Amino acid sequence: MNKQELESVIPHRNSMLLIDEATKTSETTCEGKKYITGKEWFLDGHFPGNPVVPGVILCEMMAQASSVIIAEVSAASIPFFTSIEKAKFKNKVLPGDTFEIKCELTRNRGVFYFVSAKGSVNGKVCASADFSFALIPKDKVAAEM
Repeated sequence: MNKQELESVIPHRNSMLLIDEATKTSETTCEGKKYITGKEWFLDGHFPGNPVVPGVILCEMMAQASSVIIAEVSAASIPFFTSIEKAKFKNKVLPGDTFEIKCELTRNRGVFYFVSAKGSVNGKVCASADFSFALIPKDKVAAEM
């Protein structure tokens, strides 16, 4: 999926649609990529003269990629984060890097889905985390607003 195709699965739009592409590789796995150009809004001021992608942004990228796994069941819903656990940051992600994401759906219970994700650059793991999110029907979200 390219960015335009991702918009049919992920409710985010510019400037929060962070991943550039994603592919479902099996019923429970997917891969995604983000090409870090150095012009991203989240690098402004983080850190001046030494831009580094913030860890929270790496988590968001991994979570967005994981949405591709459940695209078929989430068409009428919006995925909302319910937890981020065991987040670890081992190496920096810098301008010019391609952040490659691998996600695995580990289980689901009703509307709750649980995913383990890793992001790497040139084969070196930079970030990993376990996520959970709930699929909330779009009509329910709209009614609450």
